[in-house]
Amino acid sequence: MRRCVSVSGILFLAFVMWAGVASAAPAYPVPDSFLAGVPLELGNPDGSAPGSNDWSCRPSDAHPEPVVLVHGTGGARQTNWAVYAPLLANEGYCVYSLTYGNFPDLPWPLDAIGGMTPIDTGTAQIAAFVDQVLASTGAAKVDLVGHSQGTVQANNYVKFFGGADKVAKIVSLAPPWQGTYGNDQISAGRFLRSLGIDDAVAAGFPVCQACPEMLQGSKFIDRMRAGGVYVPGIEYTNIVTRYDELVVPYTSGLEPGPHTINIVVQDGCQQDYSDHVAVAGSARAAGFVLNALDRDNPRVVPCSFVAPVAG
Repeated sequence: MRRCVSVSGILFLAFVMWAGVASAAPAYPVPDSFLAGVPLELGNPDGSAPGSNDWSCRPSDAHPEPVVLVHGTGGARQTNWAVYAPLLANEGYCVYSLTYGNFPDLPWPLDAIGGMTPIDTGTAQIAAFVDQVLASTGAAKVDLVGHSQGTVQANNYVKFFGGADKVAKIVSLAPPWQGTYGNDQISAGRFLRSLGIDDAVAAGFPVCQACPEMLQGSKFIDRMRAGGVYVPGIEYTNIVTRYDELVVPYTSGLEPGPHTINIVVQDGCQQDYSDHVAVAGSARAAGFVLNALDRDNPRVVPCSFVAPVAG
């Protein structure tokens, strides 16, 4: 009898240990390149990146704020977040993303190109989406993780669209807080060409209406900077790369302020050659993002070789 009880106890303990290991196993594979979002979109047009937009998700005590991912110019909810959606979901966050500023009446894949409309138009869509996330999860606030245009979109939301009381943290990858091409050595035309938009086309048919709004000296940048960029009560983290070819100079993203952390990914890791694209897929940048979302439990941030664009 005692032997049977002992054997049963051992088997029960083994089951509990196995169940614990199984539950701790990552649910989603995490790629190591920003470009991993392209095959995802090709295989699941207009879909969501794995780990995101699970409307049955309920925030845990460890991570009470859902994370809303705000893509950059030309991005979408799936193409921009192939790394961050599964990474954050595996960490126990409820993760959501939307495509804003696109042209939904166009056929795929054109409808998956976001961040094209005026910034305020996209911000209104983000505001409605955050309300949907809060209603679904029952959370009091969300955290926003933005890339490129998504960073100023996030701040536009909290500063001018009623989001100040609905956001706890804003984590920004490659933000243009001071506007881009602020050194006056590169024209707005080159900026548009860098996004694949010919000058003549841009003049006759402004596909990317948000693009000139991010130039230094634009009405949008001046409005956002007036009275200080940041909104009191929100924790900000800015993550930039020295090799950013679209936010020029890259120091445009290093905006001092209270409750603000500014990070250059190459500080302490010279082999990270992330550019504007790769920084949204780099494991090093992702480590900084995780620490920004959970400042009370910092972890060691990895350092490894990262190639431009491909990661």
